[in-house]
Amino acid sequence: MRPKKVILCVDDNEQELSVLKFTLETKGYRVHSASNGQEAIGIFAETQVDLVLADSSMPQMSGNQLVERLKRISPHVPMILLGDPQAMGAEAHAADALLTKKHCTSQELLERIKVMSARKRGPRKGAQRLAPIELAAVS
Repeated sequence: MRPKKVILCVDDNEQELSVLKFTLETKGYRVHSASNGQEAIGIFAETQVDLVLADSSMPQMSGNQLVERLKRISPHVPMILLGDPQAMGAEAHAADALLTKKHCTSQELLERIKVMSARKRGPRKGAQRLAPIELAAVS
């Protein structure tokens, strides 16, 4: 049996957070939830997380600021920002994906999470590995 993926969901709206948590848990994910950035950083530091899903507009620390901090701790963990692109403006975001809350269905969100949280597997059995190419020093 494969271990369940762990997702950290961060949203200051308690109702949206509980709906998101319920949706993910019914699909077999283990979910840790946080209502603000500081709480999320604490959970992230103590728990092995496979993916972070954060609301872009939260008080005190925006979703983008949270993602920037978490990427400094663990850059390989995929992170998705949920929000309104118009509200975020043209500012660059540090997340691996940006999904609009109002136009993204649960199925689209689950599919994106599935793709982004998939662990990289090594080469298939029987496949030959290619020797690494060595670059000659030019003098």
